[in-house]
Amino acid sequence: MACNDFAKFFTEKIQKIRQAIGTSTADPGYVLCPPKSCLNTMKQFQPINSKDLEDILGKLNSSSCCLDVLPTSFFKKVSKTLESDLLQIVNFSLLSGVFPESLKTAVIKPILKKDNLDKTQMNNYRPISNLPFLSKIIEKAVSQQLSYFLKQNNCYDAFQSGFRQNHSTETALTKVFNDICLNTDSGKMSVLVLLDLSAAFDTVDHNILLKRLENWTGLSGTVLNWFKTYVENRKYFVSIGNFTSEQTSITCGVPQGSILGPLLFNIYMLPLAQIINNNKINYHSYADDTQIYITMSPGDRGPVQALGKCIEEINDWLCHNFLQLNKNKTEVIVFGAKEKRLQVTRELQSIHLKTTNQARNLGVVMDADLNLEKHIKTITKSAYYHL
Repeated sequence: MACNDFAKFFTEKIQKIRQAIGTSTADPGYVLCPPKSCLNTMKQFQPINSKDLEDILGKLNSSSCCLDVLPTSFFKKVSKTLESDLLQIVNFSLLSGVFPESLKTAVIKPILKKDNLDKTQMNNYRPISNLPFLSKIIEKAVSQQLSYFLKQNNCYDAFQSGFRQNHSTETALTKVFNDICLNTDSGKMSVLVLLDLSAAFDTVDHNILLKRLENWTGLSGTVLNWFKTYVENRKYFVSIGNFTSEQTSITCGVPQGSILGPLLFNIYMLPLAQIINNNKINYHSYADDTQIYITMSPGDRGPVQALGKCIEEINDWLCHNFLQLNKNKTEVIVFGAKEKRLQVTRELQSIHLKTTNQARNLGVVMDADLNLEKHIKTITKSAYYHL
């Protein structure tokens, strides 16, 4: 397949998702306001010094990009010789509020999602993005300062475990699994909904993102302008072997394979927590994987109705923010006594939610009996394969 065909396919895929979402003109019926803790502002980045640069280089992976002048491993070895030039480039970007135009081009390599898939079908490929190493150095400097500011001002969503220090898929799974186990032990039922978004990182709207950075995290001045120049006017080309496609403009999304992309996505998703909390629903997120769950006492239909209302409001908010809820891949599991699950399942069907007995959640196969037998079999099978 030609590189240009892949480039066209990846671009059209995102365009089709955004067109399918559309923009609803209806009033969502709720007002979402930034928390008061985020009223402080960040107007200017601080320049980095030699020690900061050394720390940044030590934390970055040594993966190289074909756009790099030097292989990353060699670049790191001679970084002391290049130190003054590197500091000048990084600090000029930070203080001027401009991200270098020459570093905004990504190299996309199509990778087959699974080895057994048809190699002639483009939708079986995942676009893996690679960026110049120098861009990651600047991004890391920005990421460290932004993360510190967000932490100091309590701007993070308390139940977002994605790409945060001391948080991981393990913390997200432990919280949800523990809550469900406690409910089951006390004789209550739990309903877990695993929301699935389609290419969420790629459909992020730049104008909405910049407003979120300004109004929800307090960025302004040079800092806000830096992010404006960072997300806008980006390009990519597809590379397969010795062949490359023509460059294609990127009009939406956060940069895949970047340092800042995941952090920016978390900021983009901040208002979602208010919608879920307003409906008094429990939740926990890891990047674009959001789990919402309710606790039910026998005969109590109220939580199911609240869950249905919450999902409708989530879907409405997602549409207003150019994100698509993939209802076909969204999974629902009922936990609790076997004899009571059937009744809850019927109630869920009344709000058009179809249940399953097991589903993969952040790499772990969760089952309605909470015995993890299917997960253990999956891990054992994988272990034997590798052995």
